Amino acid sequence: MSVTTILPPVGTDRPAVARLQGDVDNRATYISFGLAYLLGHGSAAVSGGDDPLLGLPGWLPMTLLGAGLALGTVQATAAALRAQHTATDAGVVLTGKLLGAAWVTAFAALFLAITGLSATLGLPDVQSLLWPTGSGFVVGLLYIAEGAARRNLLHYGLGTWLALTSTAALLLGSSGLYWVLTLAGGGAYALATVLEGRRLAARTGRPRLGHR
Repeated sequence: MSVTTILPPVGTDRPAVARLQGDVDNRATYISFGLAYLLGHGSAAVSGGDDPLLGLPGWLPMTLLGAGLALGTVQATAAALRAQHTATDAGVVLTGKLLGAAWVTAFAALFLAITGLSATLGLPDVQSLLWPTGSGFVVGLLYIAEGAARRNLLHYGLGTWLALTSTAALLLGSSGLYWVLTLAGGGAYALATVLEGRRLAARTGRPRLGHR
């Protein structure tokens, strides 16, 4: 057996290429959602309750949260679609398309569910509880699906944490709900952003924000 049959051609790394198919740099998405948690839920936490720490307009927390969630959803959808550029396998490309579409479908369904419940029950204020927790739950489940499809344990773990903490926050009522979401959710996104950079460095050696 000759040496050329054992070693790959110089300058190629077939295992590395295959290992990176469909991989995504999630840092832009993590930062967008993290800011939504810290600014949106954080402003609701400091301005809520009988003795608020700050007097803020009632519309501000939901506006900040909505803007952050919208930006994060766009980033996540774009990341899932851009993952196709690193993939040559048709199955991986299809997975990226389906995951990207799932973000739009999931939040459209969440909007219909919350709007329908508040209208049917005649409790418009319930939206202030269901949107923060429901969005965290939906994002968590999407992360779990993406993490499983891409074999990304960090993404999967973050999704598990968000899904559990977002729903558990309902047990604390409106007073403690936003503090849990701010600290547990925002902190998790901050930590995940740092760990994502290390994950990419270990896989490629050249992590660059916004490049997939």
